[in-house]
Amino acid sequence: MSNPNPQASGDSAQPWARSGRQPRIAIIGAGMSGIAAVVKLEKAGYTDLTVYEKSDRVGGTWRENTYPGLSCDVPSRWYSFSFALKPDWKHRYPYGEDIQSYMETVATDFGVTDKVIFNSAVTEIMYNAPHWHLSCANGAQEIFDVVISATGLLHHPAYPAIEGLENFSGAAFHSARWDHTAQLKGKRVGVIGTGSTACQIIGAITPEVDEMHVFQRTPHWVAPLPQVKYSASWNRLLAALPFMQRMTYNYYRWMMVHTFSAATIGNKFMKGLINKICLKHLADNVPDTALRAKLTPNYDATCKRLILCSDYYPAISSPHAHLITQDIAKIEPAGVRTADGQLHPLDILVLATGFNAAAFMLPTRVTGKGGVDLEQQWDGIPRAHRSVALPDFPNFWMLEGPTGPVGNFSLIAISEHQVDYIISMLDRMKAEGLAVIEARQSAYDDYNAAMGEAIKTTTWATGGCTSWYFDKSGVPNLYPWTPERYLKDMLNPDFSEYRLVK
Repeated sequence: MSNPNPQASGDSAQPWARSGRQPRIAIIGAGMSGIAAVVKLEKAGYTDLTVYEKSDRVGGTWRENTYPGLSCDVPSRWYSFSFALKPDWKHRYPYGEDIQSYMETVATDFGVTDKVIFNSAVTEIMYNAPHWHLSCANGAQEIFDVVISATGLLHHPAYPAIEGLENFSGAAFHSARWDHTAQLKGKRVGVIGTGSTACQIIGAITPEVDEMHVFQRTPHWVAPLPQVKYSASWNRLLAALPFMQRMTYNYYRWMMVHTFSAATIGNKFMKGLINKICLKHLADNVPDTALRAKLTPNYDATCKRLILCSDYYPAISSPHAHLITQDIAKIEPAGVRTADGQLHPLDILVLATGFNAAAFMLPTRVTGKGGVDLEQQWDGIPRAHRSVALPDFPNFWMLEGPTGPVGNFSLIAISEHQVDYIISMLDRMKAEGLAVIEARQSAYDDYNAAMGEAIKTTTWATGGCTSWYFDKSGVPNLYPWTPERYLKDMLNPDFSEYRLVK
């Protein structure tokens, strides 16, 4: 680490854009957003970069999650960095280990790994004009001109508040902390939750366990995963013709934008079509009418993030699988007791209960101008300006921040465009010798007020469901317009929305 005292560093005591030096940029997180930030910033000429990663490897969510059946619901040809298209994906929808391998390869090939300080969880960043003071759990401290949070959206596991959970005598673990020492074969396994993660796990492990007990609070809509294994000859063709890689990237982007994304914001035809596809998938794969009734939601299929999974319904229809819709009363050493008084004996308990989606970079303490505390300011209702900036937090940026377009969309594409937006801000600072760029409070208020009104007409708010998209305010924390509109805004920043200070 360099000297944390800016006064001892000559020009570093002055705003970087005035002195003509490189800005010292801290990037928090070495997942896909952090990787994209390093590559694109360096390409734009910003090379004084330091990445802080709490773990010992890059990869983010694909490093953290290793559960059986893990896959992505965005096609691999599109779930790729635009600057590192991969011709030899194994499947149309990539599996977790393949994505993690891709992340590590890109980080190595583009020199990202060399910029990362591993095993360094950032505990606090504090603004002291014109710098940000950063502290890590290992005691390291440093000073930067710019901070970019690339911590991701889903990285704080949410554990259910169920009485007696700590008393269970078998192996119990969250899906994002999978215990690979737990032997599943011949065991009685319980899964709490029926979201995307749960469906993938249940579909993958039910054939090998003795009994599968699935505790369902709310049924989810499930569409078949149109999985395809790519042939070696097809991949060789793409490798030989790079323009075809770009064509498939653009095709899958177009497809996702004009199907599910369109349905969520008012395309009635597409919304109805998705409902029909899900109902047919349910009818074709669950012959038992009573079980089918329990698995049928009473809300629109696009109200939550759509689950793409082809093996969940066959698995839950297995003779040794049991769908429990009674509320859980408590967990006992021998298993789970439901509200009807029945004990469901278990050897292993899997908590597929999701993440704290409202945390973002918290619990890292973030203190802005005038001592403004980010956690207190958000108070369970995280908001941002265009999902990347905040008033009172100068020269601080977020990737995949609050109210971004995250529903069934490639977050890699979103992150890349957000990095482009940040680069535009840095370029403006450099061109005009600015000390500060900071979102105006009025712009922040107007933007979030407009989103608050627009979200009321989307399927997330009108579809009759609750989901992890909802925050403390009771409103879905999502972008309510088209992805194209968001990407256009990222490529064309409106600098009147910001305070530009020399």
